[in-house]
Amino acid sequence: MRVLHLGKFYPPHRGGMETHLAALIPALRSFADVEVIVASESRRTTVDHVNGVEITRAARLATVAATPICPSLFQLVRSARADIIHIHHPNPFAMFVHLTVAPTTPLVITYHTDIVRQRVLGQAVRPLLAASFAQARAVLVTSPAYLESSAVLNRLRGKSHVVTLGIDVQEFADVAPSDVDAVKRKHAGPIVLAVGRLVYYKGFDHLIDAMRTVQATLIIVGTGPMQHELEARAAAAGVARKVVFAGDVADVKPYYAAADVFVLPSVARSEAFGIVQLEAMAAGVPVVNTGIDTGVAFVSRHEQTGLTVPPADAGALAGAINRLLADPALRRAYGAAGVRRVREHFGAPAMARATYQIYEDVMAPCGARAALDAEEPA
Repeated sequence: MRVLHLGKFYPPHRGGMETHLAALIPALRSFADVEVIVASESRRTTVDHVNGVEITRAARLATVAATPICPSLFQLVRSARADIIHIHHPNPFAMFVHLTVAPTTPLVITYHTDIVRQRVLGQAVRPLLAASFAQARAVLVTSPAYLESSAVLNRLRGKSHVVTLGIDVQEFADVAPSDVDAVKRKHAGPIVLAVGRLVYYKGFDHLIDAMRTVQATLIIVGTGPMQHELEARAAAAGVARKVVFAGDVADVKPYYAAADVFVLPSVARSEAFGIVQLEAMAAGVPVVNTGIDTGVAFVSRHEQTGLTVPPADAGALAGAINRLLADPALRRAYGAAGVRRVREHFGAPAMARATYQIYEDVMAPCGARAALDAEEPA
């Protein structure tokens, strides 16, 4: 079986969808012949191989409302001759290409998130999305919570399957002590860590405000359009000395291993899952997240693997962080529980196996729908 994945970008580009693809694709190679086409960072098409998988980065003409526009994608998809096309949504341009040049090729869609802030785009592409979802043989949803809370997914229940995201758990356990020590020598402890693009829905502005009453160093790993605004906010709040904007680091694993607390302070539904929580949990770090109406609090559970607070509440964030920093035993207990939860429910092999089961079902005669063997995590 030859499966073509169409995503937005692929690592080293950073983002939740890209992290997911980097975990899923190598694991899928045990089951299928996999090819990946994503957007290039430039106007040139390149082909390389990552972990034995061919990654084609299609020349990107422009990016409109967070959607890469790659005219070469039409020919690339046409020539791929895939048995299944798997689109990672939101990705309206890839959906348009599928409907245009390969409408009879069975389609699977992973629904990463609703289109939240790009309302004009959402209205403009609504007929396209409707046509693409109608064509899809299966829609993969990243958590039960998102399936329940998304208006779009509520209309697609008949073809929706929960396949939770997963990671290579061992990768975050195998970190050289010298690399961890290097992070700790550079930054005064205790260390509060956040990882993500510097964009509105991540809620980093509220986390920076929370640092007024937290005696620790906050390290934010990532870049994005709000960097200057967030740096100015840290200065205005009087916490610039204890907020470090680390940018894109080559290897984030030592930062997780060095952290005392990990925080995901998201404020909008664009944060559908928060895969960085899995990375922190795999490293044994307790998580502070927010109770937005998505899968975020499904990943790290309140009073089990960390603490959940209301969104956009700097005081609540500070209170949760301070509670964990003041109680090493609680941090160890939540950290150990996080490792167990990731190993039991969020490993890449199980994710790949469940995804391949969907492919087999899609390719079965008459499009029969077989139930997944794996149970949804509790």
